[in-house]
Amino acid sequence: MPTPAERARRRAMMWSLSIAVLMLAGKSLAAWYTGSAAIFSDALESVIHLVATGFSGFSLWYASTPPDQGHPYGHGKIAYFAAAFEGLLIAAAAIVIGWVAIEDLIRGPSLQQLDIGLLIIAALTLTNAALGIYLIRTGRTHNSLVLVSNGQHVLTDMWTSLGVLVGVGLVRLTGVLWLDPVAALLVAANILWTAGRLLRRSLGGLMDRADTNTTRRVLRVLNEAKSDDTIANYHQVRHRRTDDQLWIEYHLLFPGQMSVREAHARSHEVEAALHEAFAKDEVRVTAHLEPRQHGEAHPPDHVEPHDPLYDLSR
Repeated sequence: MPTPAERARRRAMMWSLSIAVLMLAGKSLAAWYTGSAAIFSDALESVIHLVATGFSGFSLWYASTPPDQGHPYGHGKIAYFAAAFEGLLIAAAAIVIGWVAIEDLIRGPSLQQLDIGLLIIAALTLTNAALGIYLIRTGRTHNSLVLVSNGQHVLTDMWTSLGVLVGVGLVRLTGVLWLDPVAALLVAANILWTAGRLLRRSLGGLMDRADTNTTRRVLRVLNEAKSDDTIANYHQVRHRRTDDQLWIEYHLLFPGQMSVREAHARSHEVEAALHEAFAKDEVRVTAHLEPRQHGEAHPPDHVEPHDPLYDLSR
């Protein structure tokens, strides 16, 4: 039975797929009417967007499937692959758009029926603006990187269309034809910038880059537990995010004479505080309980792993 968050994500993705088909049809029609390189670049970007949206839809479904023996941490990492895939497709579109624009600058563009093309692009631009805002809001509300990335791509498509409107509109007003391929080149540059941003974000997720704000919030909860004597101390703190799942690990230290039952109960108090601090996330905590004199409790040949957040926790 899907959760309300999963239903909201699926509904948003269905809207995205449906409108992506509409965008491709409308922009292709406008490009055919006008012969504009700028509008062609917008239509080509919509082809890429439709393919990327289809992959994003698959990723959203796959990420929601439960863990199995082969993937005990679940399948959420595919969200970062989806963002990288979308970024690479956007970059490829930018290269093709730039190539076509340069060819038009060299041989000179041939334009026609600009009024019809401008009306079509204007209507589609407004539609994309509404869709992009909706996708990003839904993605942030339900912590879905797939929807946020898709929404950012939609807004990139919107800004692309807006640039095309300005460029082709200037051609219509001034009669200066070379403004059309110049507008297409500006569109290509904007698309490349968006592609780079998506690729950086996906690489950070695949490399388990720690978010500084998350680190600060986790350490604040642990320091509060230490200050009110719920725990004696802590170390070996780690965390990583997979879409809406936040995985947190740490070692909690307790007085040596405390019973395991009492230490376990206090550990759950800390875990409950973390769930409250990250109420929008699906928090998964792994706690290792140790006596305060943990160095004496370990065998002589024990090697403590590197503690990357040790300095921040003091």
